[in-house]
Amino acid sequence: MAEQPRVLIVDDDEDILVAARLMLKREGILCHTEPRPDRIPQLLKDGTFDAVLLDMNFAIGANTGREGFQWLKRIVEIDPTLSVVLITAYGDVGTAVEAMKQGAADFVLKPWQNERLLATLSSALKLTASKREAQQSAATTKELASVALDGTPNTIIGSAPAMARIFALLDRAAPTEANVLILGENGTGKEVIAREIHRRSKRATQVFVSVDLGSVSESLFESELFGHKKGAFTDAKEDRVGRLVAANGGTLFLDEIGNLPLYLQSKLLSVLEQRVVIPVGGTKPIPIDVRLVSATNMPLDQLGREDVFRQDLLYRINTVELHLPPLRDRADDIPALIDHFVAIYARKYNMPAKKVSAAAMPRLMAWRWPGNVRALRHAVERAMILSGGPMLEAEDFSLPSTAGQAPAAPVAASAPAAAPAGTLVLDTLDLEAVEREAIRKALSKHQGNISHAAQDLGITRASLYRRMEKHGL
Repeated sequence: MAEQPRVLIVDDDEDILVAARLMLKREGILCHTEPRPDRIPQLLKDGTFDAVLLDMNFAIGANTGREGFQWLKRIVEIDPTLSVVLITAYGDVGTAVEAMKQGAADFVLKPWQNERLLATLSSALKLTASKREAQQSAATTKELASVALDGTPNTIIGSAPAMARIFALLDRAAPTEANVLILGENGTGKEVIAREIHRRSKRATQVFVSVDLGSVSESLFESELFGHKKGAFTDAKEDRVGRLVAANGGTLFLDEIGNLPLYLQSKLLSVLEQRVVIPVGGTKPIPIDVRLVSATNMPLDQLGREDVFRQDLLYRINTVELHLPPLRDRADDIPALIDHFVAIYARKYNMPAKKVSAAAMPRLMAWRWPGNVRALRHAVERAMILSGGPMLEAEDFSLPSTAGQAPAAPVAASAPAAAPAGTLVLDTLDLEAVEREAIRKALSKHQGNISHAAQDLGITRASLYRRMEKHGL
């Protein structure tokens, strides 16, 4: 059973304290009431609260809200994850905006409507839970980062000239607050680079939030990014914190950003410029502070078309551009990558690490790896599982028999051999080849856009990814 939420109510009006306590008790919310604001630091030290209802005026005749803002600041300093809802009999739009800027979750006027106060408090409780989850995730990220720095200082494998340029750009761009756009084919490691940018940034101890826009239904794009309020649409059964708010203080990685519909591109641009988010169905802005890293497999010239992507948004997201090379342009890195993946899967499957045979390595380096590093990783995993010998051979990687070899000379056409009597002769098609060619044409037609290619083929994105892996695309 989930723990009951605990709320601290601070107001010098005893009637207000009693009314609020009785109402919230009926809702299963534990309350602690306090008429003296100077007790707040000790109360927060002695117990854990999930939200605070805080009056803005305590001195007799006061109506400026100055005391409320002072105690709001103190609460935020003590526990930045704790949501504070300000309550007062004196309020206007300017006061509400100022309260939000200084860290309040919301603002309620006296006398309140019970339904309104409950809804506001419910949202505040969820925001606290979300902040604390993000804080825990950030602590875990920090711990993992420290382990990685102690053990393997550079998790990106590559010494080819094309990767040296990437490392040089990372050294300069990662420590800044610049938005980064990562370009490259599927499987080149765009998310790995995004995480490396975060790890080397000043936000490394904060949360890293990743969103694959290629796997999000178009009808859910807005809710996924900006969040929504309960009742905003048919399936909005409760408030939802969007990914932009969840990434507050950290890094937001938007993969396949080229899939974002034009009508939402303008809203994302507004969010990045104003640094506030308004959830679907909401009216109040939520301040955010995120660093944006985006990625796409769409060629830059196509992304630059007005009917595909807003130019003003493109300028905003690509302060720095990183063009990741395909694996075929960094074949010298293949041996090191294979050793890296072999070590990973040897640990995962509790088996001895194996070396690639001298005969197999040239074929692996000559293969063009249409699926890039991702395809190589999957091939190594499969080879480790299926290999029966002490060495990894080319056959263990399921490469085509001609991979890395010169093409065979053409064979002159000849009449088919006569079939034995009583045998039914059928003309056959290589269904595997037909499927591979269909997928290749669909990917080419849509410039590598997985979502559009899958729709054209009448299959899901997940199914297309499986078939691409099977055919080495």
